[in-house]
Amino acid sequence: MHTEQPSLSRRSFCQTLAAGTAAAMVPGITFASESRKSFELKYIVGSCMYGYKPVAEILPEVRKTGATAIDIWPKVHGDQREQVEEMGAEKFRQLLAENDLTLGCITQYKLGPFGLQDEMRFAKSFGCPTMVTGGKGPRGLTGQELKKAVADFCEQMKPHLAVAEETGVTIAIENHANNLIESPDSLKWLAELRPSKNLGIAFAPYHLPQDEKQLSQLIKDLDDSIAMFYAWQHGMGCMTKLPKEQELLQMPGRGELDFKPLLAALKSINYTGWTEIFMHPVPRGIPIHEETAEVTAEINRSRKYLENLLTEIG
Repeated sequence: MHTEQPSLSRRSFCQTLAAGTAAAMVPGITFASESRKSFELKYIVGSCMYGYKPVAEILPEVRKTGATAIDIWPKVHGDQREQVEEMGAEKFRQLLAENDLTLGCITQYKLGPFGLQDEMRFAKSFGCPTMVTGGKGPRGLTGQELKKAVADFCEQMKPHLAVAEETGVTIAIENHANNLIESPDSLKWLAELRPSKNLGIAFAPYHLPQDEKQLSQLIKDLDDSIAMFYAWQHGMGCMTKLPKEQELLQMPGRGELDFKPLLAALKSINYTGWTEIFMHPVPRGIPIHEETAEVTAEINRSRKYLENLLTEIG
């Protein structure tokens, strides 16, 4: 029996063909374009990597990691969103300015995709362009049942996307385990059926099969719907307490996942969204290393790995 599959790859092919034809008609334009040569990752730091450390202690570290923006997390993973609420928006704005940073993302799983309207208005006051949360709907579906559930979710999102458009925020849905949006097909349907460009995807390799070819092809299929790329692999997981060296296998360059094909795929779609070097410690709410400087050094260890791969890709 033929099962309809998301047609994103066909659509992406047509877009690429059209773009290539147009480029070929312009004198001086070649397929080895400057944009491809100068491809770079746009780094952002998740505040939860530092556990419940004070915002004022975390922000001076962000630029040291090559990032220009902070992703603020609430409890239980971090408590920086609560800290911002306590100190007040103006004080936080001042801290960002002092550290030459922007608020690039607010992660809000607790509020869910249908509870973000006030948070998006808060984000607008900072020029924050991204909010990450999970999907909402039945789990474990496949085929046409999955397509319908994703279509229903997109329909339910419309009033929230109206606010997203008004505030300039992209709501990025992470492919999280035990969620409507968790499988490659659910991601493809979301990208194809989304009623607004302000609905995007937070792409988490950790929650997908650890197959470089599948992951890189999925990145190409999802194309410009990706707003957040988590540089994060499964390693030995993040649900049970492990020795630190095993826990850190979630980080790029430590575990077995080869990120080179993934980065090549990101380059091929000229990815311009955020890249967040990431892992979860056990228990949640603790920093990935005890000392703040050690957290920064660990992020930089993975960044060096990614940057070396980008050099190899050319």
